Amino acid sequence: MLEGNRVSRISVRGFAVASATAVTAVGSVVGVASGSTAQTNDAEAMASDSTLLADIPAGQQAQVQIASLTQQADAQAIAADAGAKKDAEAAARKQAAADAVAKQKAAQKAEEEAKARKEAEAKASRDSVRSASSFAVQSSYTVSQIQAMARQMVPSGQFQCFSNIVDHESSWNYRAVNASSGAYGLFQALPGSKMASVGADWQTNPATQIKWGLNYMNSRYGSPCEAWSFWQANHWY
Repeated sequence: MLEGNRVSRISVRGFAVASATAVTAVGSVVGVASGSTAQTNDAEAMASDSTLLADIPAGQQAQVQIASLTQQADAQAIAADAGAKKDAEAAARKQAAADAVAKQKAAQKAEEEAKARKEAEAKASRDSVRSASSFAVQSSYTVSQIQAMARQMVPSGQFQCFSNIVDHESSWNYRAVNASSGAYGLFQALPGSKMASVGADWQTNPATQIKWGLNYMNSRYGSPCEAWSFWQANHWY
């Protein structure tokens, strides 16, 4: 390594000397023609130039400097990448937390809206109940007459669910009796006397039974459709 530096420095110094010699030669000619002392100045310039050129890093010294700068640049790039990755991970965690909070709020809002709809439907169902006394009492009723009563007493959006339950429980026979349990009427109330809470004529008046059945579904399940959902899952209500 030392030998290489020596050769390089000698080569540089030789180039400087040759250059200075050429300049001196030219200066001598000019000096002879003009009668000046340019040769002295040229010699000083040659010495100065030789010193400056000899001090320039050469060969392996330059390579070491370049390698050092490259390592510094690589280290800075690695640090920058690590910082960017850390920032990206922090941003991702922050976004994930925000998304989780937003989902939780959305789910809570949906749950509250569903509850509000259910309560509104139940209220509409209760408000739509027509008094059983508004129907003329008859000695007997056909299925179509009983269904017509039910349509006037049950909200339109709940009627199909209401009808499904009556279909399965009694096939719209207001005098139906379960031989084994004694359950009675359109809704197979057990005991049937429970329907007396809405009218003493519960055994003979389907309107009274309809009113009791609707009240039961609203109070126990929230609405006829909720009662029907339970019935489908359990085959009783």
